[in-house]
Amino acid sequence: MNRPILCFGEALIDFHAEGTGAAGFPRAFVPFAGGAPANVAVAVARLGGAARFAGMLARDPFGDFLLDSLQRAGVGVADVARTDEANTALAFVSLDARGERSFNFYRPPSADLLFRPQHFRAQAFDDIGVFHVCSNSMTDPDLAETTREGMRRAQAAGALVSFDLNLRPALWPRESNPRPSVWPALHLADVVKLCAEEFAWLAEDGALLTRLWRGRTRLLVVTDGPRPLRWFRRDASGEVPCPQVAAVDTTAAGDAFVGGLLYRLAALGHATAFEALLREDAALEGMLAFAAACGALTVTRQGSFTAMPSAADVDAFLHERLP
Repeated sequence: MNRPILCFGEALIDFHAEGTGAAGFPRAFVPFAGGAPANVAVAVARLGGAARFAGMLARDPFGDFLLDSLQRAGVGVADVARTDEANTALAFVSLDARGERSFNFYRPPSADLLFRPQHFRAQAFDDIGVFHVCSNSMTDPDLAETTREGMRRAQAAGALVSFDLNLRPALWPRESNPRPSVWPALHLADVVKLCAEEFAWLAEDGALLTRLWRGRTRLLVVTDGPRPLRWFRRDASGEVPCPQVAAVDTTAAGDAFVGGLLYRLAALGHATAFEALLREDAALEGMLAFAAACGALTVTRQGSFTAMPSAADVDAFLHERLP
């Protein structure tokens, strides 16, 4: 059995717009369970992997809904903490004609921002193969340090650490520069995932790859929607084509991609196998093609948790595209 993947950070409610009234405003917003690291945990579980979520949920109806949604998706919740001190974060999602999403967040103050190192279970890191985080848990200084502490504890336990930048500028304090907060996390990660816009944003300071390789990172993956993804390791790089599909909702595409990648990484079983993978371009690109298929399938469905494919879905999807 694969070692569990522990995803840390926010779980929130994504309200998706439905219908359009006479004045052009949505007729209704329908709630879906979401939040980037929670989405990744669900993606892993739907594929048949062992996944747990760690984060702070409010003791409100939305927090109850999120906890129930995680459990129904097969995600372990032993590492979830609850609080009465804040409510659940909300995100209102609008989609354009191509399925591209935009967000309006109602977050600070919210429950997910209140998680601290003492809320990690003493045994949380003992059995995991991968620990995954994103920058949404770095918008608050105390939570950012908690995130980095989790990364350090995971490394001490021998787990791989995954970081998806997943930058949402609207979540950061106005006029703030996220770079000083995200670079220490980038240097703590073994695997880093960026989208093309994030790659360009980090490269504005120059020598992105040189700076990244100064830390622990051994694999960087850069996605670019339906265009080929790029991968980089310290001594090589390459591209993998992405499946072409008609997008309905791109909300959780990146999270599905990460979930597919981590699911396959966890199957390696130990760190030495990861090192061997990095020396096998064909195996690495096969893993990335699987992750890309997870992302492509997800954009053909609405929602976040509800859009994640099963392993059978992905296998059938890939088989249909064999020459």
